[in-house]
Amino acid sequence: MKIKINLTTQIIIGTVLGIILGAVLGPKIVGIKIVGDIFLRLIQMAVIPLVFCTVIAAIGKLPIKQLGRLGMRIVLWFTITTLIAALAGLVLGWLFHPGVGLHLTLDTALTKEITSNKVSSTDMILGFFPTNIFESLAQGNTIQVIIFALLFGFVLSKANTNQQYDSILMGLQQLNQLLVSLIQVVLRLAPFGIGALMAAVTADNGLTVLIPLIKFLGIFGMGTLLFLIGLFVMIMLRAHLSLHTVMHGFANILLIAMTTTSSAASLPVEMHDAEKRLGVSKEISELVLPLGMALNSNGLAMYLALACVTMTQFYGLSLSFMMMLKIVLLAIVACLGTVAVPGGGLVALTIIVPALGLPLESIALLAGIDWFAGIFRATLNVVGDTTTAIMIAADEHELSQVSVSI
Repeated sequence: MKIKINLTTQIIIGTVLGIILGAVLGPKIVGIKIVGDIFLRLIQMAVIPLVFCTVIAAIGKLPIKQLGRLGMRIVLWFTITTLIAALAGLVLGWLFHPGVGLHLTLDTALTKEITSNKVSSTDMILGFFPTNIFESLAQGNTIQVIIFALLFGFVLSKANTNQQYDSILMGLQQLNQLLVSLIQVVLRLAPFGIGALMAAVTADNGLTVLIPLIKFLGIFGMGTLLFLIGLFVMIMLRAHLSLHTVMHGFANILLIAMTTTSSAASLPVEMHDAEKRLGVSKEISELVLPLGMALNSNGLAMYLALACVTMTQFYGLSLSFMMMLKIVLLAIVACLGTVAVPGGGLVALTIIVPALGLPLESIALLAGIDWFAGIFRATLNVVGDTTTAIMIAADEHELSQVSVSI
């Protein structure tokens, strides 16, 4: 009987083999790094158009009435919780130094560019807004692309009241599906690409590469637990839910998120239990949860911020205030449109790492433990969306006290 090994297991095997080869063969195998570099470039080439299409389609398909007062409230909750998660990741990395102990070398030119890159707050804010969207797309400026996509999506939703622009919306959704399929094809190369990068890193640094990875997972797990407790306390106080109701209502949601490591796979259970076990109205659930899956991600924001701080520590770089601010902002915007994508953590890293001036190959270390980190990411993503739905329902008097008393 033919045994089929899933992609996650293949990546873990590739990572382990890469570490073994790097440790055994040493400098002889450093040249294999080119295989990993090609893989990262293939992932990166589809990211900007994917984010562009996903954000426009997610906003554009919503009726304009839902983008009014209620839409602004949803966006506000998404932004606040994601910002707090990103800040938490930054603080955790700064306090516990998961990347210290591993000394990777950074190109001299890159080092000067990162350390001397002093940008005023005015220039940084102006940098969010594109002057030419085609230039932004060509340069891979994620923040500018997302700003344009949000505005274009809003205009598309407003103009499409009589479905006269359904063909444009359908075209964007179809293009998005093709780009997702392209990323799925590229991800089949992940065991080889990540294995090659891990072999090269291990050849240069030895088995000491394992220590920061274990520290990273431990710190991320601790941060996830603390954030979950904070979210649960918030809805207990604001929505007047009992501890028993919260535990009962989130039991299946947590189980599915942790075992599938997928926000998309968790959505059906999330919507069912939000309505039946937590008392959220069907109208709020059907609006907030699918939109949250596409545009909101507390777990990914925390992961990205912590990962970026960890990577700067790999290279012995000090973090200025402006760089910390940039990490937080990039962690927030990189979440848009990548949460439901297969390999979303890896895809988001290919957005944020080059934007910080760090080399793409630094992604390899964290890519090797991506499945384990995905457990924490998906759990926090899904719970963050559900708690937002509860808060919105409570504010709109759409939370059934009868259902939540079970």
